[in-house]
Amino acid sequence: MININKILKEAIEKDASDIHLVAGKKPILRIARNLVEMENEDVLKIDDMYEMYDYFVRGNVSKDEEYRKTKKLDFSYEFEEIRFRGNISSTDDIPIATLRIIKNVLPEFKDLGIPDVVRRMIYQPQGLILVTGKTNSGKTTTLNALINEVNQNENKKILSLEKPVEFKHTSNKSLIVQKEVGEGKDVLTYRDGVKNALREDCDILVIGEIRDKETMEAAIDMAESGHLVLGTLHTKSCAETIDRIINFYEIRDQASVKYLLSSLLKLIVSQRLLKGTDGKLVLLPEVMVVDNVVAGCIRKEKFSVSELEDAIQSSLGKGNISLINSLAELYVENKITLDQAKSQLEEKNLEILNRTIMQLKMKMTQ
Repeated sequence: MININKILKEAIEKDASDIHLVAGKKPILRIARNLVEMENEDVLKIDDMYEMYDYFVRGNVSKDEEYRKTKKLDFSYEFEEIRFRGNISSTDDIPIATLRIIKNVLPEFKDLGIPDVVRRMIYQPQGLILVTGKTNSGKTTTLNALINEVNQNENKKILSLEKPVEFKHTSNKSLIVQKEVGEGKDVLTYRDGVKNALREDCDILVIGEIRDKETMEAAIDMAESGHLVLGTLHTKSCAETIDRIINFYEIRDQASVKYLLSSLLKLIVSQRLLKGTDGKLVLLPEVMVVDNVVAGCIRKEKFSVSELEDAIQSSLGKGNISLINSLAELYVENKITLDQAKSQLEEKNLEILNRTIMQLKMKMTQ
């Protein structure tokens, strides 16, 4: 018989980030990017997986119907005052689960490794700020750190749309309203939540994930109407983010979208998490501040990802932080190895990386 509470407790004690429950394997924890079997647990049987499903669904009819219809279910769960973000899917029609442990206390902004220019940009009165990255790159943590920064310092109303709600904020100087997205939740879809936000007198709108044209359009409308909009996208770089947004739209609409982006977009921070030399995760940020040069690249008739990447690299003194510079700094600070730095780049950029490392080392000796 599976003991869910025992598994959750051990995962918390070992500072795991995720728990994986799959039939035929012992429960597995992800600790500092490594998958580690829980040695003291039994191999999970098929019956254990159905018992796990019943444990988390707990007779909730709408959750059960959603899973039976789509074979997937996103949910949140709380155990000993620790929140978990859960996903149940299936393999061979047998439920499997992945649980993400949500920290109760957000780390200090400086401790996350987020560049200070990102913190400063959150005080823009209006516009669009995007946090991007692949799955498990820390986007949600960064987004919540930005919310917390405003909450501690500004008298604003912040409306946050999330699926599910992970970190529960307590209103301080700001009024924070968090809404869960999904069937039977506070709002059905992100698109519906964003459209309704115009009637809710918020100063800042936070969108947990922008994944389609309709949500992007609604976010642009909010920014254009004088609000500050924060959102995340699942992309691997700042330039790729622009390309992804443009391609949400048909060709005939792309020129107007590029114009709106060039005027409304304030900043993109794209991030990755690497395993550091000390075994802990290290944030690898790329930051694009939308200045006249970047705006010009976005507005061009034929948008070029490589041209925008070159613009970021050539205007580092204006708040931009290129991926190459971030890697060079982490290496010089002995936080990652040279092989790790090189593995994040295409071969054509390795010479620039070596040159940047030499320049940083020379500055350190001056």
